[in-house]
Amino acid sequence: MRGTTVLPGEGNNGEPGEDGMPTHRLQVPMPNALPFAIGTFDTIGPMSRATFPHRHTFHEIVHVTGGTGGHVVDLNRFALRPPNLCFISPGQVHHWEDVTGLEGHVILFTDDFLLDHPADRYVLRTLGKRSWLELSEEAADRTARLVAELDAEYRSGADGFHSVLRALLHILVVRSARLPAHQPPTWTAQPPAPDPTAAPHSRPGSMATEFTALIGTPEGALQSVRSSAEHLGVSVSYLSEAVKAATGRTPGELIRQSRVHEAKRLLLRTDLSVRQIAGRVGFGDPAYFCRFFRRETGASPGDFRRGGGDIHHDHRLESIARTPSSA
Repeated sequence: MRGTTVLPGEGNNGEPGEDGMPTHRLQVPMPNALPFAIGTFDTIGPMSRATFPHRHTFHEIVHVTGGTGGHVVDLNRFALRPPNLCFISPGQVHHWEDVTGLEGHVILFTDDFLLDHPADRYVLRTLGKRSWLELSEEAADRTARLVAELDAEYRSGADGFHSVLRALLHILVVRSARLPAHQPPTWTAQPPAPDPTAAPHSRPGSMATEFTALIGTPEGALQSVRSSAEHLGVSVSYLSEAVKAATGRTPGELIRQSRVHEAKRLLLRTDLSVRQIAGRVGFGDPAYFCRFFRRETGASPGDFRRGGGDIHHDHRLESIARTPSSA
């Protein structure tokens, strides 16, 4: 797994970006690489301490155990008071500000890593709305032990380690959802309070959250952009603008991603035939499904299933250090 950062003016995959926002993505060679990494700020690399606003196409959990300064997520500034736990969802904009002595761990993973617990995708996006958690002494001890186990298991690469990682991550997500949220201090650049008379879908972030929750289920993944807009009671153009503003990706891209995720889950966790799986994810023509799957993942459904998620090489993430053209 390696990371790249699309810098301002370059857009996604080298195309001009509409908002000029750097987009950091993890590139995971398929089918036998693990879409997960954990390490310290030093081992993950300079992007883990990025001081410029950027967004991700993956999930990031930050466990801060030392340091001073601030962390800005979607215009909300959170002061470091370690130990802290931070959740950043795909599409959220964040950066570090005036930070010194930053210590802790960073956990990076894509939706593909949540095959055994697909509902965690929604929980993680809910945590991303709260973003910054201050830990009590008991919660800090529990969290530190879990993060240490994740790190040790990831580095060991022992038989079945990827299943253990998924189970430990699930525990971390579920326990974190129980923790009380921390309210950020007053922030000089904070946007004005929402208008109570405004329509419920007037904010892009709220609309994007509802959309991702809708398509985050096996049934929802079968929605089209138009049917999703009708279900949410908005126009297609508004849905497209709101989702792109909040996530940096189009509704169509996210629907395709959701279908691929469900197809991967069925390939690895069931004995359904490729034809049956094609039908389950909305493709009447198995041949077209196979072409779609290969285009999105770089592997055929059969190759992906035969790989079975096993790791046949060093799975550990090399530093995603930023260079003039990539990070």
